[in-house]
Amino acid sequence: MKLKGMKFIDLFAGIGGFRYTLESFGCKCVFSSELDKYCQQSYKLNFGEIPSGDITKIDEHKIPNFDILCAGFPCQPFSISGKQKGFEDTRGTLFFDIVRIVSYHKPKIIFLENVKNLKSHNRGETFKIISKTLNSLNYNIYSKILNAKDFKLPQNRERITIICIRKDIDNGKYKFPIPFKDFVTISDIKEDDFFTEKYILNRNDIHIDEEKLKEAIKNGKVQKPIQIGIIGNGGQGNRIYHENGIGITLSASSGGAASKTGAYYINGKVRKLSPREAARLQGFPENFKIIENENQALKQFGNSVPINLLKEVFRGLEDIMED
Repeated sequence: MKLKGMKFIDLFAGIGGFRYTLESFGCKCVFSSELDKYCQQSYKLNFGEIPSGDITKIDEHKIPNFDILCAGFPCQPFSISGKQKGFEDTRGTLFFDIVRIVSYHKPKIIFLENVKNLKSHNRGETFKIISKTLNSLNYNIYSKILNAKDFKLPQNRERITIICIRKDIDNGKYKFPIPFKDFVTISDIKEDDFFTEKYILNRNDIHIDEEKLKEAIKNGKVQKPIQIGIIGNGGQGNRIYHENGIGITLSASSGGAASKTGAYYINGKVRKLSPREAARLQGFPENFKIIENENQALKQFGNSVPINLLKEVFRGLEDIMED
């Protein structure tokens, strides 16, 4: 069963990472939902429509029939950087709105994405509830923690990928993609200095470790972040990395001088990443339109899904389901 021609819905759509990926396979989006007004702006800019709002108020009976459900449901309740309240957080209970929609429509495939910590949250009990619930709805569950850096994206971003295939069409042969042999670094996706001058951090509290800098230059490109200095006390958003390595995880909320992207030593200068560079870290194409509000744009890419990784996961679905 090929993906081409399948219909899908895009829940917690963000800026449309799932949509862009599935449309590249020839699938058709028949419904989308996203509450954040800035994400709605970005979604309209790129896909020509405004997603429906609050998922808790959406009647599942009014959603058109579809084959695939995609949802990067809110990760804050399960993230190690948050309070980890899980299902006690109202955002955590949004999973059960996915269940409500699945129960009615019974799609062929469910694709869920969340932070790595979802697997171990509450000593594994949260993931057990998710798995047991989906299994009871007649789905086989496949899950694996994958890293964006393994799929030619210069970002150390570990996330849990959950693929659910309806039992009556699943032959049990689905396999997650294996890491690519080659990789890219920050130096491969950087913009020209002309476009990034405003992101340079001109501060008196920047400290570069000269020995680490020399070592980074000598070793060349490596598939890991290379920290060579700090800003101030070196807390989150105040660490400096070399362009010969990959980037740290984009964040939607981190503070510090280089909030959301981290600081990088690029072409001999210390700066934040630009929104376009952040888009490249997630695999969005060059023609993807970025909203003018740069702070919101960086937040959006910090919340988004890595396109290259998604494509490989979906590619693995193409030949494993029985007609």
